[in-house]
Amino acid sequence: MNARAATPTRTPRSRAPRRRYSRPVIAVLLGLLLGAGAACTEQPAATVDPGRAPAIEAARALLDSVMEAETIPGLSVAVGMGSEVLWSEGFGFSDLTHGVTVTPLTKFRVGSVSKPITAAAIGVLLEEGALDLDAPVQTYVPYFPEKRFPVTTRQLAGHIGGIRHYQGTENLSSVRYPTVAAGLAIFQDDPLINEPGTEYSYSSYGWNLISAVIEGASGVPFLAYMDDVVFGPLGMRHTIAGHTHRIIPHRTRFYSTNEEGDVVNAPFVDNSYKWAGGGFLSTPEDLLIFANAHLEDGFLEAETLDLLFASQRLRSGQETGYGIGWRTSTNGRGERIISHTGGSVGGRTVLTANRDTGLIVAIVANLSSAPMSIGLAARVEEIFR
Repeated sequence: MNARAATPTRTPRSRAPRRRYSRPVIAVLLGLLLGAGAACTEQPAATVDPGRAPAIEAARALLDSVMEAETIPGLSVAVGMGSEVLWSEGFGFSDLTHGVTVTPLTKFRVGSVSKPITAAAIGVLLEEGALDLDAPVQTYVPYFPEKRFPVTTRQLAGHIGGIRHYQGTENLSSVRYPTVAAGLAIFQDDPLINEPGTEYSYSSYGWNLISAVIEGASGVPFLAYMDDVVFGPLGMRHTIAGHTHRIIPHRTRFYSTNEEGDVVNAPFVDNSYKWAGGGFLSTPEDLLIFANAHLEDGFLEAETLDLLFASQRLRSGQETGYGIGWRTSTNGRGERIISHTGGSVGGRTVLTANRDTGLIVAIVANLSSAPMSIGLAARVEEIFR
């Protein structure tokens, strides 16, 4: 793998649619991999910048310690500086049953990192004049029931729209929904949990509704539109909806832990009800490409980027720390950080990008409880400064 090319300049976009393991067992498997140098037939297990060797060794030690402490079967990481890949490497196993090792090609569930990915499509529609963030959602989704208060796309995108989040075990759904509209049936008849604009309440279902807004504003099915205006233009060749019925090369298996702390196969779930809120598969290198496209204008205009990253405010004036699909903050150095984490059944992800230094960190794991936090990404980033 070579360093990625610079973010492409923006070109007109077509709207045509495209055609049970215990801890000792894992320790033995990891020992075989690390001690015997298990080969991977897909590609080399790492890409490194020789000038960053000390940082890479320190970051490897950090992630090795996290994997051992948390019994994480497989993990993948990539660190970039703008368009340059400084380090990309797979650790452990994507499939414990067959001893398949993780490589940079391994696709993981990225969970709610799907939200900033979807926000890029919002940015495209805004620049094309096809979407009004402050119009009621029924402007674009006329079949969505009206509520006591109007709800806008801007509010949905900042988790202040009053749409509820999962209840009970809804996130363990194994139902295959054929369309975005079909998936809205889970929550569309429920009342708002608060008046929009008055409270921050995280909601993946709000992003399900956003995917319907995108369909209505673009006139194109959501997944096809994502291919046409985000994945294709940016060259994100390894990012895809996690269809359970399709053969997806390099897709990891998914794991969780039981009450005894042993690693077991995660429950079977079908995420077709929430592509926009948490249904994509990706790789850390693709996430680097995506984040780099948001560090300067080109793919999107500077004004659009500022809009996506600006913290929304409640009616009280309180900032939420969340813009449109992105968490926004400053680190201890006063540098601007945009980020998101993702938690899903059998997957955890963190993506951070420093708007002032250009350093980007993406880490994914195939264990439901893996601690893929912004704090962990910050430790990796600090090592590479």
